[in-house]
Amino acid sequence: MPLVLPILARLIISVLLFGLTVSLNVSAGGGYFALGYGPVGRQTSGAVTAVAEDAFAGASNPAKLSYAGNRLEVGLELFNPHRKIKRTGATGSGEIYNFSTKSSNSLFFIPEFAYSRQINEKLAIGLTVYANGGLNSEYHGTTEIPGTNGNPSACGAKPGNFLLGCGQLGFDLSQLIIAPTVAWQIGQGQSIGVSPLIVIQRFKAFGFQAFAPLSQFSSRVSNNGYDHAFGGGVRVGWYGEFKPWLSLGAAYSSKIYMQDFDKYKGLFAEGSFDIPANYNIGIAIRPNSDWRIAIDIQRIEFGEVRSLRNSVLNSLLNSDKPLGSDSGSGFGWRRNQTNYRLGLSYRATPELTVRAGFAYGKRPNDNSINAVSLSVLTPNAIRQASAGFTWKTTRGNEFHMAISRFLLSTYRGPSALFPGATESLSPYVNTLSAAWSQRF
Repeated sequence: MPLVLPILARLIISVLLFGLTVSLNVSAGGGYFALGYGPVGRQTSGAVTAVAEDAFAGASNPAKLSYAGNRLEVGLELFNPHRKIKRTGATGSGEIYNFSTKSSNSLFFIPEFAYSRQINEKLAIGLTVYANGGLNSEYHGTTEIPGTNGNPSACGAKPGNFLLGCGQLGFDLSQLIIAPTVAWQIGQGQSIGVSPLIVIQRFKAFGFQAFAPLSQFSSRVSNNGYDHAFGGGVRVGWYGEFKPWLSLGAAYSSKIYMQDFDKYKGLFAEGSFDIPANYNIGIAIRPNSDWRIAIDIQRIEFGEVRSLRNSVLNSLLNSDKPLGSDSGSGFGWRRNQTNYRLGLSYRATPELTVRAGFAYGKRPNDNSINAVSLSVLTPNAIRQASAGFTWKTTRGNEFHMAISRFLLSTYRGPSALFPGATESLSPYVNTLSAAWSQRF
């Protein structure tokens, strides 16, 4: 134990520093929330609300920490997205904007970390550090025709990109969440927990010069480098083991209110990018000592965040709704999203446990003109499958591996910029993750 705390401190510092250098991509069954957190969650597509097998309780259900034991866990995921956007059907002078382009960012490294300690029979404490993100894309395609951008004062005679700006087009958003956690056993097999959520966001946007004239802060829309914002919220949870074969769980995370992005306050509605409230329930059933079936249902309130909910058309059609105002354009994610997750676990030997999972969730954005032109930059697959294993060593440590596939699902709809045109996005993603757990 004396060596654990110095190691823990170094790991926390490393994860914090590295976390701000990576960016995730929009995930299946969760908008820009990650599919799952921790080694078990990544193997079972996030079906872990009622499963207490690792220390990542702060990312799903804080109450589970009472049953995690003393653990230290470090993981890393390789995230390999493939994204292609395309426009067809633009006519007249807009015909030159009928082209396709692929995002050049195709490999990301996503770290995560968790620690749990049982203080006494009723009290457990821990720390989870994990990441959300998305909107990370970098499209280099243009019309290849000089002078076809939509803002010559900013772009000169450069060719226009997919959204009429110039140069590469895209977003880069990272969200690092630090979740200290406390859990109490309030009765036989019953526990409650709480995790304050401390959030650091990093963001930049580029290639949106054509939108600057529509903003109330025209110099704070695009190509201003990275900006940072801080915010906070809280997650609370309950966990119960009613029978050796049955456990239930539930958790709620409040909306996380973020500071404004000062460099991009002319792009977002309200100038900020709050993280929506979300809640989840889960059940885990053991038909026998070797098998476990876990089912989760999650609800994410994307429609309660203006920068996500507002229609793309708001600022395009209404001069009294400029970009950056409360009613300015957003991504058109007007629907709150319900996600369904299924996780299977089989203990093949005392040392080896194999797992698999599947997740499904409708997109928070529809395929109407109110959403498509910005949402094609934010890939959001609706189905995902995962598999993996955990190997317990003779010393009681654990090694975890997981793979997942975000299944190809083309998203298309009418363009808000070119009447009569159709825009589409065809994303798929492969992931590979590894983690190590030390029990003490």
